[in-house]
Amino acid sequence: MFQVKTELDLSAVHEGLIIGLLDQPEKFSGPLAILDERFAGMLTELVKSGDISAKLKSISKVHSLGKIAAKRIWFVGLGKEKELSFDQLRESFGKLFKEVKNSRLTEAAVYLDSFITEKFDGRDAAHALSEAVALASYQFDGYRQKSNEPERKLEQLTVYSESADEADVQASLTVGYAFGRGTNSARTLVNTPGNMLTATDLANYAAKLAAKYDFEVEILDKPEIEKLGMGAFLAVNKGSDEPPKMIVLKYQGKDEWKDVIGLVGKGITFDTGGYSIKTKTGIVGMKTDMGGAAAVLGAMEIIGELRPEQNVVAVIAATDNMISGGAFKPDDVITSMSGKTIEVLNTDAEGRLVLADAVTYAKHHGAEYLVDVATLTGGVITALGVHTTGAMTNYEPLYEQVLEASMEAGEQMWQLPLFESEKKRVRNSKVADLNNSPGSEGHAIVAGAFIGEFAEETPWVHLDIAGTATASKDYDLGPAGATGVMVRTLALFVERFEPIEK
Repeated sequence: MFQVKTELDLSAVHEGLIIGLLDQPEKFSGPLAILDERFAGMLTELVKSGDISAKLKSISKVHSLGKIAAKRIWFVGLGKEKELSFDQLRESFGKLFKEVKNSRLTEAAVYLDSFITEKFDGRDAAHALSEAVALASYQFDGYRQKSNEPERKLEQLTVYSESADEADVQASLTVGYAFGRGTNSARTLVNTPGNMLTATDLANYAAKLAAKYDFEVEILDKPEIEKLGMGAFLAVNKGSDEPPKMIVLKYQGKDEWKDVIGLVGKGITFDTGGYSIKTKTGIVGMKTDMGGAAAVLGAMEIIGELRPEQNVVAVIAATDNMISGGAFKPDDVITSMSGKTIEVLNTDAEGRLVLADAVTYAKHHGAEYLVDVATLTGGVITALGVHTTGAMTNYEPLYEQVLEASMEAGEQMWQLPLFESEKKRVRNSKVADLNNSPGSEGHAIVAGAFIGEFAEETPWVHLDIAGTATASKDYDLGPAGATGVMVRTLALFVERFEPIEK
């Protein structure tokens, strides 16, 4: 995909040459001044007239008219240098490559030095570039009949970098592209309809991932799940004809199996709500209820590509939540793998039930730190909207590392409180140790508090992505549909993780 060259070559033939433009008095200097000379100063005039804009995220296209070998020049406005953030740089690339995709270019070149600033060196710019190429170019083709017209998409990108080390640029391009592709894999899983992505299909996907990246894999079938006493997980599956799967992937990046990070994903492949059935409009889109599982698998793909020196166990509880004569019901009492009993007050609060056993099983596999990811509650959307992931924790030092990763990934989150009063609400049952739905007040918080009962003393962070797992419209780094949110956050968290003195 990427070819790095150390000198800008204006005689090289390209379908497009991409140049960053800061909003500053000197627009063209160094090699860009030579480019302007080729146009007899007309590029400067086009900037003055506003036909080429340096405004943040503005995209200006100029035909070369034979002045250089590239057919067109694409100028990407970067705004004021001091105000430019890494997120904005990545989003600017994203907007650019959406237009490149619409123009059906198969090949282009980027003058990377024009995107380097005092704050962002060549490695930063290369990472933002390659991540954005993958993310912004993503498309879920769906199941329409295919056109006979041959597909044209970007297949090669030449990256000119005169001031940065060639090896550093190539490494950053590789890393950024891996992050983008892992996110896209998660997007595709979430976009896939429930009849085409059952728990068995999800398990098969994980097994193929394990084979590709040499992960240790364990997939528990229903008899094994029953033997281990995972009553919370099994209760959710009772109404389904599809067998449940408890999926485990292990990556060992250290000599010893210690300081193990547990990534736990909710894998509800379709959620009817069970006997607490969803409305006819609320049930549409419930194929996306395995967004947490997809995020974990996408992160594991990145981990497999980059091989960080960490130990990771990924655990996914996969099933659908259906209605039948055998389905679990409100007022049922079930026993989790941990031994804790649960009074079911709401069968649509099923995600926290499968996560209860998944969290317990992650600890069984040696997880010393836990991060669970789930499309868990509509309450988090009411609280935080659709652009912010809700987070909870029982251990602030661990949360700080996850938060730092989310900021670097550009995936914003906000911490919700975990007070003793909400824990008491979850423990309020006359017939069991816990209840799974204490009421609508603070819904996102009590759902997280319920999962925390199974994390117990293990440092734990909960991420509720119900609002952020999908987008209703196109945005700079992707199309409407699944976002792949938290894939890059989890991968960065693992890559940067520092064991914590407890």
